[in-house]
Amino acid sequence: MNKVPMTLPGYEALKEELRWRQQEERPRIIDAISEARAHGDLSENAEYHAAKEAQSLNEGRIGELEDYIARAEVIDVKKLSGDTVKFGATVVLVDEDTEEEKKYQIVGDQEADVKAGRISISSPIARALIGKAVGDTIEVNAPGGARGYELIRIDYI
Repeated sequence: MNKVPMTLPGYEALKEELRWRQQEERPRIIDAISEARAHGDLSENAEYHAAKEAQSLNEGRIGELEDYIARAEVIDVKKLSGDTVKFGATVVLVDEDTEEEKKYQIVGDQEADVKAGRISISSPIARALIGKAVGDTIEVNAPGGARGYELIRIDYI
């Protein structure tokens, strides 16, 4: 069984989503199915079919969440330190073309949210950063072409 690395906040978020899907969403969908079933003929009952589809999607996501939680390798980033980039590090990069600073935290695949500054450990930029130290430069093959970055800070917060 492959372990899935994730931060403590990411693990807690998955557990909360699982709780919500099991304790709130599942009963709501069951009620919707019951109500639609009460309307009669199921063969042409759009509400019934929509509720059954919602149930299927919800149960599928519950299965995924249970799998991720069971395989989670929770890493407390606050206990990490060092001079090189590893999982959980928050890095500040300078784009060599635009001189723009970018700040990212390297997190697990399920936690990634680029708009919030969290990039997946399996992303090209995170893979290029692993093992690098302040002052190192990296080149990342992005969809728009190769981009160069200089690593100017590493924090474990």
